[in-house]
Amino acid sequence: MARGFGGCNVVLGGGTNRYTIAMTRTLDTAIAKLESLSVEEQDRLARWLLDELHDEELWANQFATSQDALSKLAAEARAERAAGKTTELDPDKL
Repeated sequence: MARGFGGCNVVLGGGTNRYTIAMTRTLDTAIAKLESLSVEEQDRLARWLLDELHDEELWANQFATSQDALSKLAAEARAERAAGKTTELDPDKL
């Protein structure tokens, strides 16, 4: 198994299991530092990162599937503002 180097594509695995990754220098440096941690700490950080990536994917999917609803709400807000049914927000009064 090989790691990426500065954004280069690297093929991992052999036989029918082959993966291509592109890694930035920053990510490669971070992974190199992670290798010095204990197995438990590596696993803890890996679980955290995977959870964060999963959450980001869920948010992206939710936004992608809600564009019609968001567009409708935005149109309603613009119509209310045009009709004078809104008030300016004063951040100092929040």
